[in-house]
Amino acid sequence: MRKYILLLITAFSVITASAQQSLLTGKITDKNGQVIPFVSVYIRNSTYGTTANENGIYQLKLNPGTYNVIYRYVGYTEKIEEVTIADHDQEHDVQMADEVFATGRVAETYRKNRDAADTIMKQVLKKRKYYIEEATSYSCAVYIKGVQKLLSVPKSLLGQEVRKTLDLDTNGRGILYQSESLSEYNFQKPNKVREITIANRMAGQNTAFGYKKASDLQANFYQNVFIINGLATRGFVSPVASYGPRFYNYKLLGTSVENGHTIHKIHITPKRGHGQYFQGDIYIVDGDWRIYSIDLFVENKTSNLNLVDTLKIRQQYVAITDSVWMPASTQYNFKGAVFGFKFGGYYAAVYNNYKINPTFPDDFFTGEILKIDTVANSKKPDYWSNSRPIPLTAFEDRDYKKKDAFEEYKKTDTYLDSLQHHKNHINYPGYLIFGYAASNKSARDSLYIFPFIQTFYYNTVEGFGINAKVSYIRTIDDFHSLTITPALRYGFSNKVFSANMGIDYKNDPFHNAKFYADFGSDVLDLNNVGTRSLYFNTLSTLLSENNYVKYYRSHYGDFGYQREILNGVFLKGGLSYSSRSQLYNTSFSKIKDIKDRQFTSNNPLAPPGTPADDHSFLFPDNQALVFNATATFTFDQRYETRPTGKFNLPSKYPTLTVNYRKGFKNIIGSDVDYDFASVDLSQDHIRVGLSGYSSFKVSGGGFFNNNTLYYMDYNHFLGNQGTTFDPSYVGSFHFLPFYTYSTNGAFLEAHYQHNFAGSLFNRIPLLRKLKLEEIIGANYLTTKNNRNYREFYVGVQRLIFRVDYGISYAGDKKYIQGFRIFYGIR
Repeated sequence: MRKYILLLITAFSVITASAQQSLLTGKITDKNGQVIPFVSVYIRNSTYGTTANENGIYQLKLNPGTYNVIYRYVGYTEKIEEVTIADHDQEHDVQMADEVFATGRVAETYRKNRDAADTIMKQVLKKRKYYIEEATSYSCAVYIKGVQKLLSVPKSLLGQEVRKTLDLDTNGRGILYQSESLSEYNFQKPNKVREITIANRMAGQNTAFGYKKASDLQANFYQNVFIINGLATRGFVSPVASYGPRFYNYKLLGTSVENGHTIHKIHITPKRGHGQYFQGDIYIVDGDWRIYSIDLFVENKTSNLNLVDTLKIRQQYVAITDSVWMPASTQYNFKGAVFGFKFGGYYAAVYNNYKINPTFPDDFFTGEILKIDTVANSKKPDYWSNSRPIPLTAFEDRDYKKKDAFEEYKKTDTYLDSLQHHKNHINYPGYLIFGYAASNKSARDSLYIFPFIQTFYYNTVEGFGINAKVSYIRTIDDFHSLTITPALRYGFSNKVFSANMGIDYKNDPFHNAKFYADFGSDVLDLNNVGTRSLYFNTLSTLLSENNYVKYYRSHYGDFGYQREILNGVFLKGGLSYSSRSQLYNTSFSKIKDIKDRQFTSNNPLAPPGTPADDHSFLFPDNQALVFNATATFTFDQRYETRPTGKFNLPSKYPTLTVNYRKGFKNIIGSDVDYDFASVDLSQDHIRVGLSGYSSFKVSGGGFFNNNTLYYMDYNHFLGNQGTTFDPSYVGSFHFLPFYTYSTNGAFLEAHYQHNFAGSLFNRIPLLRKLKLEEIIGANYLTTKNNRNYREFYVGVQRLIFRVDYGISYAGDKKYIQGFRIFYGIR
C-alpha cells in the first residue's frame, strides 16, 4: 500500500498541493469572447499538463519560475504564452485565433500524380507500424472525469415531481451523473497492463455507459480497428488503418506551422454511406508523418451506435522525447435522445508524467490489470480540490455538494427507516413476474420470494402443483455471506410432498471460494443439464399438449467446495448421495385439445405412440453415491482487484475445463458403478476484424466404466423443443430433442456462433431502423451409439430461420428426424 501511495504522489507531484506552488488559472476564449471548452494546456518541454473545463477555465500548479505554456485545441491556432510565476496565485486569460491552413504550394508539392492528401496518408501508413512499436513500455498518471447531463425534458413531462426527482432546473436541465478518478497506468508490449487506482469519486446513478479506468480511454488510432467500449459491438476502421484508403476519402484542407512543426489538416469522409467509419479531421506532422491531433465523430444513423446518437472523439499528442509522442488528452463527447429526453455529456482524460521504456520488475505484470486501493472511494472533497487537474464548473461543484449531502442523509436512521418501508412494500403485479425482495435497513439481511409464475405449475406427472421457494441472504461482512434457500413442493395429482434446502457460504471473494450443501427431497428432471422451466413447461403442456419434461423422484444430500487455487486455475469438488425412483403420468388436463397430438409417456425412451399413462420400465429404485470434480484452466487470466474481491475478465485464449464423475458401488448401499470424464474447450466474444465476434465450444468425453448406471446418470445435452429459445447462448443445441441423444457411451459435440453485429444495417433500411443483428451458427453432436445430429441457423435477433437434421441408428432400428424450417419468435 505504501508503495502505491508513493507512486501516485510522484506521478502527480506537479498537481498536488504544496506550500511552494502557486496556482495558474485563467479563461480561454475565441476572438468573439466565446469560451472554448476542453483546451489542452501543458508546459513546453515537459510531460505536465491539464485540460480546461466546459467553461474554458484551466488551472496548473507550478513552482515559481518562467514557463512557456502551450494552448492547443482542434479548430484553433496553437498558442504559446510565456508566463512568470511568483509566490502567489496568478490569473492568465488567453484568447485563441481560428486556425488558418494554407493550400496551393503544399498541395502541388505532395501531389506527385496523386491527390495531395492521398500522398500524405500514404507516408503515414508507411510509418504506422513503427509508431505502434516505438514505445515498448511506458507509465503515466491519468485523471479521468465524466459527466452525464439531461439537456431537456418533454414539456408534457416537466412537472414539479420530475424536476425534484432528477434535480432539474426550470428548463429541464441537470447533471445525472459525474465521476472522476486518479490512476497510475503501466503498459508493456505486447499487451501487458497494470493500473493502480488511488482515488475514485462518483455522484448520481449511471444507468448507461461509463469510462472510469485509464484503460477505458486508451484511444489508439494507429491500430487498424478502433474499439468504442460500451457504445458499439463492432470495431471501427481507423483512418490510418493499413487498409484505410479502401474505406475513406482523404482531402487536404491546408497546412500550417505549429510550435515549429508543419501540420497538415486532412478531412476524412467514408466511401460508403453506412458502416463502422469515422468522419472529421486528422492532423499530421510533416516529415515525421505521425498523428498530431484527432477530431473525429461517428453517428448512430450511419454507424450503429448504442445508446447515443453522436459521439465526438478529440485527442492531442505531445512529444515526450525527441522521437516518442503520446496522447496528452482525450475527450469523448456524446449526445442522444430517448423518448423525448435529450441527454449529453463527456469523458475527458488527462495524461501526465510519462516515463518511456521504464524498467519494470519481473513480477510486476501478474494478470492483475486493475487494482483499486481500499480507501480509493473514501477520499474527501478537500483531497479532490487539491488533486484534480480539471477544475469543476460551478454547476458541477453544486451537484457534488448537493449529492454528497444527500449521501450523508441516506445514512441516517430516518432515511433508512423510510427506505426500508418503501422497498419492502409488496407490489403484487411485480411479484407475479419478478418475485418479492425485502431487507432490513442495514441491508445485512435480505429475503427473496420467488415469483408466482415459478410457484404455481402444472405437469402430467404431478398435475397442478405448488413449488414455494424463498432465499435468505445474511451478509456477515464484506468478505463473508450465507445464503439459505428452502423449498416446499407438492403435486395435487400424485400427492407427492417434497422439501429441500440449499446452503451457500462464501468465505473468500478474492479466490471465488465457497462451501455449498443441498439436502432433502424433490421431483427432478431426468435431463440434469436442463430442459424447460416449470413456467414454460406449464404453458406448453396446457396450451399445446406438449408435456416435454420428464421427471423422477429423488431424496438426496450433497456437499462441496470450490476455490481458485491459482490465478486462472479453479477447482470444484463435491460428494452426493441420493435415492431415486421412477415416476409416471397421473394427470392429463389441457386447456386446448390439439388435433393429432397426444401427451407422451414420462419414459423418454418409450417408442412413439406409447400411451401417456404408460408404466413401462425405465430404471429400478436405486441409490447412488457419486463424487464429482471440475478443474477449469483460464490461460493468461486477467482480473481486477477491488476492495470487495477479485473479478476475473475474459481471456483472449480459450478456457479448458476438465470434468470427472465417479459412482461408487456397495458403499452405504450405493448401486452405481461408473466413471465419466469429459473435456471442454470454449471461448466467447472473439473479435473478428470488422465483421463482429465469434464464440465456440467443443466438448468430448464419455464413460470409460459403465458397469452400472441409470438414465439420470447418462451424459445429457442442452437441447430445445418448442418455439421459445435463446439464440445468443453458445453451448446449447437450439433444436435438439431433450432426451433422444442422451448417452452412456462416448460423445463429441461442437458449437460455433458468429454475430454480424450491425452488418444487416448496411443493406436493409428496415432492419437498420429496428436495430437488429444477424446471427449465424452451427451445432454438431455425435455419440457412440450411432446417433448424430447437426443444425444450422441464421437469424436476426428475434427472427430465426433454421435448418436442422437428425439421424439415429440403434441396432436395427433407424430414426430419421428429417429437415425442418422454422421461423419463430425468441
